[in-house]
Amino acid sequence: MHSPTLPAASVAAVPGARARRAGWLAPALAALALAFAPLVLGAYYQELVVQIMIYAIFALSLELLAGTTGLVSLGHAAFFGIGAYATALLAPQYAPGSVALLLVLAMLCAAAYALLVGALSLRTRDVYFIMVTLAFAQMAYFVFHDTAIGGGSDGMYLTMRPVVELGGSVLADLERPRHRYFLALGLLVLCYAFLALVLRSRFGHALAGIRINEQRMRAAGYQTYRYKLAAFVLAGALAGMAGFLSAAKNGVVNPELLSWHESGAVLMMIILGGLGSLRGAVIGAAAFVLLKEFYSSEALLGPAIAGRWQLTLGLTMIAFVALLPKGLVGIGRRFTFPRKPS
Repeated sequence: MHSPTLPAASVAAVPGARARRAGWLAPALAALALAFAPLVLGAYYQELVVQIMIYAIFALSLELLAGTTGLVSLGHAAFFGIGAYATALLAPQYAPGSVALLLVLAMLCAAAYALLVGALSLRTRDVYFIMVTLAFAQMAYFVFHDTAIGGGSDGMYLTMRPVVELGGSVLADLERPRHRYFLALGLLVLCYAFLALVLRSRFGHALAGIRINEQRMRAAGYQTYRYKLAAFVLAGALAGMAGFLSAAKNGVVNPELLSWHESGAVLMMIILGGLGSLRGAVIGAAAFVLLKEFYSSEALLGPAIAGRWQLTLGLTMIAFVALLPKGLVGIGRRFTFPRKPS
């Protein structure tokens, strides 16, 4: 008897399905480990992990632009800062606000500004696009820095952190560090899963095509401007989500959240992790925050070196880019997908 054989298409699909399942395994295990991490981490390290998760969401939002669509922006911090300021400005002053309401409002405010910026800046290309996004970010920075809208250069405080309520009972209070931790973890998981699904959709494939050859995509009938604008607004909304978490974590916002330094930092994160990979964006955010924490620690390196952490961090970034052109995620790929002998 002959054993049944699969059609050629089915045989080809099996390795692809296995690869997709394997692609979800590492992020799922990482999320599971983070869920149990508070059992062994002290308060300081829990707050450090929350900071990493916030920057991971921020990095994922820029990855959609730079890594997927090929739009390198130096003004992405504007949406991060607007999300943070919207949280502080729209939160009730004498009562805790709703997490769901403030989160949605922060994302909508960031998305609205992204729509304005994208509608104008996407009519330019290459270095002109970079400079226009930087100009819009600096404009937003000086609005908050030089006016009384958000407390001027001193910023403003979030008097009461928001809560999650259901039926009149408080399920989560972001005044509690453990609750902030799990909210940040939940939003990071949702953001990662959402972007993974987006990248596998027709929309995501169209964005990848635009990155590779926009002229060919236009010739194929795609209205590339609309696709890029949709990606720009979506990235702005996700950056606003990270801004909401930053305001809820720190209880204070200031204009530096919108500065070009923050835009440069998040760009370094996705380059450090590996451009073109969601996993790389998360790894890059973690590596950047941990390196910054290490180099600025006087207890470990002394005040002379810790006071110059920007220099040592910059030299480290140069070394990583030179030695690992595909980023930190490229190290794992070398072992996961070995080259076949020619």
